[in-house]
Amino acid sequence: MALPVAEWQGRTARLWAALAPALRERLAAASLHDAVLMGCDVLRTEVEEEAALVRLCHQAPTDKEPEAASWYREQGNREFKQGHYQAALRLYSKVASHEPPGSPEVSVCFANRSAALLHLGHFEVCLEDIARAESHGYPDRLLPKVLLRKAECLLCLGRLQDAQDILRGLESKTALDRAMTTHLTRLKKLSQLKVKLHEKEKCPEPAREARGGFQGKTEMWEENSSVSGASSSLSLSFDAQRGRHLVASQDIVPGQSLLEEEAFVSVLCPGESLPLQGAEAAWATGATNADLYCHHCLRQLLASVPCQGCSYAQYCSQHCADVAWQQYHRTECSLGALLLTLGVFCHVALRTVLLAGFAEVSRLVGCSHSGDKDLQKPLSQAAGAGAGTRGIPGCDSNGRYQSSYQALFHLLPHTEQHSAEHKFLCTLSVVAICKQLQAAGLEAAVLNQESPQQWSKPKMCEKTSDELSPELKTVAEAMLRHVLQLQCNAQAITVMQELGPGDGAVVNKKPVRLATAFFPVLSLLNHSCCPNTSVSFSGTAATVRASQPIPRGQEVLHCYGPHWCRMRAAERQQLLSQYFFECHCRACLEELESGVKSSVPTRNSFCCPKCQAQMQGEEDTLCCSNEACATSASKENLSCCLQDLQQQIKKALDLLRVGKADQAIKMLLKCQMDAGNFLSPEHLLMGEMEDHLAQVYATLGKWQEAARHLKKSIEIVEMHHGPSSVEMGHELFKLAQILFNGFAVSEALSTIQRAEGILSVHFGPQSAQVQELQEMKACLSELPRNILQRT
Repeated sequence: MALPVAEWQGRTARLWAALAPALRERLAAASLHDAVLMGCDVLRTEVEEEAALVRLCHQAPTDKEPEAASWYREQGNREFKQGHYQAALRLYSKVASHEPPGSPEVSVCFANRSAALLHLGHFEVCLEDIARAESHGYPDRLLPKVLLRKAECLLCLGRLQDAQDILRGLESKTALDRAMTTHLTRLKKLSQLKVKLHEKEKCPEPAREARGGFQGKTEMWEENSSVSGASSSLSLSFDAQRGRHLVASQDIVPGQSLLEEEAFVSVLCPGESLPLQGAEAAWATGATNADLYCHHCLRQLLASVPCQGCSYAQYCSQHCADVAWQQYHRTECSLGALLLTLGVFCHVALRTVLLAGFAEVSRLVGCSHSGDKDLQKPLSQAAGAGAGTRGIPGCDSNGRYQSSYQALFHLLPHTEQHSAEHKFLCTLSVVAICKQLQAAGLEAAVLNQESPQQWSKPKMCEKTSDELSPELKTVAEAMLRHVLQLQCNAQAITVMQELGPGDGAVVNKKPVRLATAFFPVLSLLNHSCCPNTSVSFSGTAATVRASQPIPRGQEVLHCYGPHWCRMRAAERQQLLSQYFFECHCRACLEELESGVKSSVPTRNSFCCPKCQAQMQGEEDTLCCSNEACATSASKENLSCCLQDLQQQIKKALDLLRVGKADQAIKMLLKCQMDAGNFLSPEHLLMGEMEDHLAQVYATLGKWQEAARHLKKSIEIVEMHHGPSSVEMGHELFKLAQILFNGFAVSEALSTIQRAEGILSVHFGPQSAQVQELQEMKACLSELPRNILQRT
């Protein structure tokens, strides 16, 4: 959720409508500085609005709740007893997030989670949780059980001597207390483990071969002298029409790495919905991004390290937790509910200011008031002779464009082009955050005037002070600039997320928006509906690769979302209006000026229920394109049929998730028949149903059937996205898995080669999918020649 919750948007819209016309005109024409001053005046007089915002924050609680911890523990224990260890793992992590620091239950929570990790085979992480349990004061009476688990992990990891030391210690302890019958089951397990240990000592396992043989060569490149993180094959240019942009300074080939940049700032997108207040419904068991990924580095979580102050922030390691606390979370921790209520854009704006530091923020805001006269001079450098690109906005005095706050500050906020009502919403939101910072005693932390010894979590205040300090007004102005910049310069960090438990032979994934970030250098790339680059992410780092040949002198272009393969030019231009420009790329010019008709509407169209010809028309009633048929149908009715179909598909997938594959197949086949009556054969949903059927048959081990359906899906994907698209790469990867498991060797090898070629261009030779393809290829290539000839 980029913008504030709907209720706050509605309140600010009503407040805007109630303002005097003269005041609305002043606000519409106000500079960022004046807008903040006027926003402070509005909130100072509208006490009811601040109270309403406090009430909205109560719907997104981020404090520690011991009652929630108890409830999650019960649910986790229930899942564990049923053998649902992945679900139990997530629930125990929720327990850890809600337990107050120092609670005796914290150690039990980590011990419980270690049991789930052991069953899932994550032995190293299991040992980490056991260590956490011990460090948090795990009860002595329960310690033998945890030590047995530790010994088992050590055995599985081949650390035999360490395991033996634990077992000997346990044996001597239990020998002193034989009267306790509760130890009988432990002794039995101890005996089994000793046998296992003896067998391992007699027949040690051969060391596993390193996977280095499958690793692709590290990509070597020469870094650009003018643009940090960019290849020397690019040059930075500037003109009035295109602004700052990157141009190929030499011929570039597909797959070539052009840019690698760490996000200046990134904020995890929490998920689709916030928990609602009220009894058990407040404690949702579903997993969102906030439960699945580290809030600092964005890596996938297995056993999270919770924040000590709030129930929201979770990290992949204590290192990430410590770095986040030092850099920004000590300020954000008590504001969690407010930041969730006001949206990711406001959160990114606040974190940007915290990471930049008040001195640099104040300098650049001050320079912006004086017409950017000294804006090129960074805080830490004296003015010097620059060359080359020195005059381009955002470059330092040496003419270098870096991934810095100075470059970020120069991204265009388009202050005059945003609607006045939108600016009003953003202004009130950032002022509300700054007022809470002041009321919660966090101003010293924001201004970097607080020593580490003073860091602590302040309490959330119900009422804020009336007047912001001059320094916090500067912070609010910078935040408002960043919120407006994000509409045109926000970069979605995406990840391929597994669907289902992820333990099947074929892994099904979908792209998910994980976080919103500022990448100052990546923002240099202008948009094209037919781009010549592909962007991929690893944690908070972005990599840009050429997706097609880029001759010397041609601009390097990125797609902001609307792609020519997916929608018509008119639809693309409408979506691109949020960026305040009209697209004049080759695809748009061909369609809008040359009269070339897009085939996208045909592929995703309704078809005639009688003769299956395309239905056409822009009004409420659609007519069959076959003049001999002349059938008409209500567009609304056909849209309702489409929605019903999508609901039926969802039910079929729910059946598959609970192990009812046969019923899922029957429902999906019926959905296909129903869809054939009113959807074009090339409709994307037709391809999705083929993909789902392939997934179900793969679950049953019916590889030939699975491959047949997936090939039909691939035909539709290729039609919509192109033969070398990233979507094609992912589909071919799945087909390679199915053919590999089905022992269709020759076809698997050719599919692997094709998938590897596409995915290497988009993600590089070191990507996990390319590595897996290479392992499959090596495995198949080692088969005896007579088998290869037969297949």
